[in-house]
Amino acid sequence: MILTAFFKALSQLPDPRFQRVLWLGVGLTLALLVGAYLLILGVIGWFVSDPVSLPWIGEVTWIDNLLGWGSLFGVLIASVFLMIPIASAITSLFLDTVAEAVEDAHYPDLPHVAATSILDGVRDSIAFLGVLVGANLVALIGYILVPFAAPFIFYGMNGYLLGREYFQVAAMRRLGRTGAQALRKQHMGTIWTAGILMALPLSIPLVNLFVPIIGAATFTHLYHRITRTAGLADPSG
Repeated sequence: MILTAFFKALSQLPDPRFQRVLWLGVGLTLALLVGAYLLILGVIGWFVSDPVSLPWIGEVTWIDNLLGWGSLFGVLIASVFLMIPIASAITSLFLDTVAEAVEDAHYPDLPHVAATSILDGVRDSIAFLGVLVGANLVALIGYILVPFAAPFIFYGMNGYLLGREYFQVAAMRRLGRTGAQALRKQHMGTIWTAGILMALPLSIPLVNLFVPIIGAATFTHLYHRITRTAGLADPSG
């Protein structure tokens, strides 16, 4: 069930709606990281714009340049860890489009449903970003304390979070928030396993940028397979 959903999602990557969501998410993520760096530069310039006098050394004029270059490297290093959480959260604003494209291509018999409101999308994306970033920062402690378990912590945790979020997005379109949560809890084992499959490419540069799109499409297929296998009627119809 999971692999079938995954390969169906992969086959639809050339879909123009998939591509639009992908590049929009990546573009907004890069803009956010650049904006954060410019903000840091502004703060540095505000605090250390004047020369600093140090004991036995005298007047120093290069501290702001040092901090500026240091902050650049800091942002680049941080982006390695934060690029995917931020991209996932931003892209989740548009995952409804991905789910709709999947249903149009593979489930044309289903009735059309209204898209998630912008307010709900922004709220869920901010919450998802907070959980992803917070969980991955806390996990850094685990990586340090038990380095041999780091891969299991990384893939297990991110698999759970990605599965939980993407299945919720797919199911909520037709079951509502409460119904989606109930169905997710009933099939958490399958959803977590599929989430781990989505987490595996997270450590592969560039490939990991496709995770939000593939994840949303995979879990849309998974939702429909679960409901049809269980014989559940589509409440939107």
